[in-house]
Amino acid sequence: MKLEYDRKADAIYIYLSDAPYSYGRDLDKERRIDYAEDDTPIGVELLCVSEGLITDGLPNRAEIEQALSDRGIKIFA
Repeated sequence: MKLEYDRKADAIYIYLSDAPYSYGRDLDKERRIDYAEDDTPIGVELLCVSEGLITDGLPNRAEIEQALSDRGIKIFA
């Protein structure tokens, strides 16, 4: 799992796979999941990171929460 943080945009992108992008779906205005052609999640975009994040509904939730916590990002239950 690879994370890229854009401080200026206050956004983080979490790479779950190297598979090519096919389409994306917004969970809400601050969370988007990208998918491969076979519907496998390949990445997650999270906005407003400095305010804390809701991880409910994200793929690989436990791993994502651990990676975000390791970087000092607040997680809301």
